[in-house]
Amino acid sequence: MQQLETVLRDGMNDPDAGWNMGSFGAIAEFHHVAGDPAAPEAMALTQGTSRGAIRIDTLEGVRAVAYETLSPRKHRWTQAVSLCLPEPDALMNRRDVLTELGADDGAIRDEDKDAFLFDMGLAQPQVDFCIRTDDPELLEVLRANDGRSLFDHGNPAMGAILKAHPHRVALTRLGRVEVYQMIGGPDTGGTSPEGPHTHVLPKLLRAGRTHSSNTPIPEGWVPCCGFHPNNPVMGRLGEDQDFDAAAFETFQALLAQWGPEEYTAQKRDVWNALGSGQMPDVWIEPTSRVGRAGLRNAIRQWRRQHGDSDLVAAWSRSFDGGEADADPENPGH
Repeated sequence: MQQLETVLRDGMNDPDAGWNMGSFGAIAEFHHVAGDPAAPEAMALTQGTSRGAIRIDTLEGVRAVAYETLSPRKHRWTQAVSLCLPEPDALMNRRDVLTELGADDGAIRDEDKDAFLFDMGLAQPQVDFCIRTDDPELLEVLRANDGRSLFDHGNPAMGAILKAHPHRVALTRLGRVEVYQMIGGPDTGGTSPEGPHTHVLPKLLRAGRTHSSNTPIPEGWVPCCGFHPNNPVMGRLGEDQDFDAAAFETFQALLAQWGPEEYTAQKRDVWNALGSGQMPDVWIEPTSRVGRAGLRNAIRQWRRQHGDSDLVAAWSRSFDGGEADADPENPGH
């Protein structure tokens, strides 16, 4: 546990790292923005900027799961460490109507403790997805519709929320993420603002799932916080970047300790085969999703480390030609 806490605290102080809390379809993200003033050094598992903040209150009972997923773009991949709890310990209140919770005494910043917290009623398993406001006009609308679903026909509360841009607060059994920026939509040009932001995607919410099927979370465990260390091939805004060997090796160490054995073993075996010049025609493709991801990412990562060649191109044609099992590069999905 001490090592995990150290890894997470170091991540709090890495401006290239990202964080999230939420579910499959409702998620709050915390990221630094290049050019903003540096955040204060985190001595505990709390970090914040003028745009948002994260706080991890406890690691009791946590199982860390490190993993890499396939990107639709064949020259890169995504990576993360999920902090998981057993399902009974992870579940939140799952309210399905707008519900006032009172003043937010647990707010990360003192200045926000007198503002009022409302559960949006998204009924998600491991997150109470909330808004926080002291705006009198918005409070009047919210209180008039307390106890109603935000998705009821004719409910004006959702429109009022989108117009007022209150803080969003994602609460889990491990802590919270707060987002102070505007909600992505017409007022932001149809895109989420850079840095901390939220996604609420009704189509995905209806699935009632805790995470993407491409995320190798062990059966019976639920991800309650996501840590995204500096990616060796992608920048903060998802842009391509030159291969960062140090960032790659740092995450490989976490993967070796906390990653799925089937995935890491497949990568290791493929790298050994490529290193010995073995052709792909004798390789047996794994039948499991996690094994196939290990095979495909091993090829991609070998190419980024060692450059292209006829051999790696042959492996790519044989095993990395389709889009199956690839995840969108958006943690809201």
